[in-house]
Amino acid sequence: MLKQLARLERTQKTIILGFAVLMAVSLVVFYAPGRSARNLDPSKNTEVVAKVGSAKVTIADLAQTRENYRQMFGGRISLAQLGGNKRFLEGLISKHVISQEAARLGLAASDAELAAKIRKDFADASGQFIGIDRYKESVTARYGDIEKFENEVRDQIAQEKLRAFVSASVNVSDDEVQEEYKKRNTSFDVSYVVVSADKLAEKIQPSDEELRAFYDSHKTDYRYLEPQKKIRYVFINTEKAGSKLQISDADLKAEYDKLQPQFKEAGVKVQQILLKVARKDLDAQVEQKAKDIIAKLRGPDGKATEAAFAEAARGQSEDPATAKNGGYLPQPVKRNPNAKAEGLYERTLDMLPGDVSDIPVRFKGNWYILRRGDSVPKTFEEAKPELLVSLRNRRGFQTAFELATKAEARLKETKDPQKVAQEFAAQANMTPADMVKETPYIKPQDDVPGIGSNQQFEQAIEGLNNANDVGNATGVKDGFAIPMLVDKKDPRIPDFDEVKGKIVEAIKKQKATEQVEQKAKDLIASVSNADGLKAAGEKEGLTADAQQAYKLGSALGSAGSSTALDEAIFGLKSGEVGKTPIKVDNNWVVVGVTKRTEADLAEFAKQRDSLRQSMLSERQGQVFEDYVAGVQERMKREGKIKIYEDVLATLEEDEEPAPPPMIPGGLNFPTK
Repeated sequence: MLKQLARLERTQKTIILGFAVLMAVSLVVFYAPGRSARNLDPSKNTEVVAKVGSAKVTIADLAQTRENYRQMFGGRISLAQLGGNKRFLEGLISKHVISQEAARLGLAASDAELAAKIRKDFADASGQFIGIDRYKESVTARYGDIEKFENEVRDQIAQEKLRAFVSASVNVSDDEVQEEYKKRNTSFDVSYVVVSADKLAEKIQPSDEELRAFYDSHKTDYRYLEPQKKIRYVFINTEKAGSKLQISDADLKAEYDKLQPQFKEAGVKVQQILLKVARKDLDAQVEQKAKDIIAKLRGPDGKATEAAFAEAARGQSEDPATAKNGGYLPQPVKRNPNAKAEGLYERTLDMLPGDVSDIPVRFKGNWYILRRGDSVPKTFEEAKPELLVSLRNRRGFQTAFELATKAEARLKETKDPQKVAQEFAAQANMTPADMVKETPYIKPQDDVPGIGSNQQFEQAIEGLNNANDVGNATGVKDGFAIPMLVDKKDPRIPDFDEVKGKIVEAIKKQKATEQVEQKAKDLIASVSNADGLKAAGEKEGLTADAQQAYKLGSALGSAGSSTALDEAIFGLKSGEVGKTPIKVDNNWVVVGVTKRTEADLAEFAKQRDSLRQSMLSERQGQVFEDYVAGVQERMKREGKIKIYEDVLATLEEDEEPAPPPMIPGGLNFPTK
């Protein structure tokens, strides 16, 4: 492939529009040595987790994906929160399915296509390929292995070709575009009432006779089919055990030195030109001005020099703070994994150095032109806070595990949780009272106070059958538990008083569920127009509210969001109340429109092309997604996809769990 690039170095070639390489190849980084379910460095473990046709997915493949995500988020989010091994495996399987389907249809990437894409993605500011030596150096430094990187790029090209092939016949009509424009740009002042079974249940008070009758006819429904156990356990909190650990700068420096180059970046430099829209009627004029500036700045390669952009920013940008500095933002831009949506500047992270946004970016009513500059190195001092969190969590986990192992041995000797807690309290950085906890009578799948529904805890107490039997230390929420059996009740039908609370709730829920839809219909019948809806709902003790300038597709306060709800609102005129209640999740919503502001069709022509493209892309994406899902399902039926659940299970047991809220990079075991 390098020879192919060399031969083509002086030629220009255009090829299929590709995905941004960043996310496609960010996972092609080799896994650093770490924990393993089978006492083998995961990056070297070739044990097969799944087969897709002739392709194999190994533990090493999963390890590479896991490590890259771990380093990408710097301990701020756990792998479990990202879906864990099962989600990562699904992604790897899907990638192989797409690659093999593309090959079956003759759509695999050729050497020439690969060379053309690499030449484009690795071009300098003038648009020329950076050269073989610099290419090899760049790929090796950023991704570790040239062959694996190029295979990933091949897969991306094949995916784009397959997507184009599958979605070639997808179209959006003029009427559909105009209707979508109306839906997006019509606004509504909405009055609504949420009729929920929970709200109705609050007013229902079953009589003693109803409770007894319900128990007599349903007592077997409450039968305990498995033994109930009361457990007293010694608890060791991971965070508290780790908080006393001393971590030196030398330890942090060693962690920093092990980071791969792309994770030693603080972000990228970004220049901007801001053009403000003083009045709504000037919006199109300002947008055109932005387009003219872009056309002047962008060369045939879509790039602009730092100096040229800086000069334009000083003369054109309406943000004084950045304009005087050549348009440069005061801080590097980096991705925020906790953001619900991509911000204004994060889109530059998917651009190459020197790239200028190909169209003006609209953000909060103004127009922006963005240029990505070079990456900014993250110094050791800048990386220290994140490294400290990550290393303290890992060492805290290990410390807590070692303490739990010792406490387990002592509890098996003494059968005295209080005594064991006193012995280990200082090391655990806890008080004995905080370490000894007790559950009510529980059975599998119960939501245990302080623990939740936890399979590992259930497995740890499964073999405890006699009083004072002690189980193995096991991971629970926030740390480790060493369980000891206090008492056990065999399977049985409980007495009335034992389940009375459950019976009360069951009757209230049953009655409320039967009444909720009719209650919503009665409310509709009681109001003549939208203006009186809110007051009528409040009079009935229901959740009622109003929202101004509501746009379809957004959440309607406590009513939530649904396609059916939006369709109902769009079909109402000013002053009207929906003729039927709309079911949203488990609730029924009655909605009325007090004011309707129609979309301005004079603006439609300006947005038609971009809206059509947006709708087309969305529809093509859905068609492609459905196609791939169909291919994958067919391959499963044909036995071409095989997941080795036993291998995956060993990894599941060893997976870093999700942290509790507000504790970055925690290592506590997840609950269901």
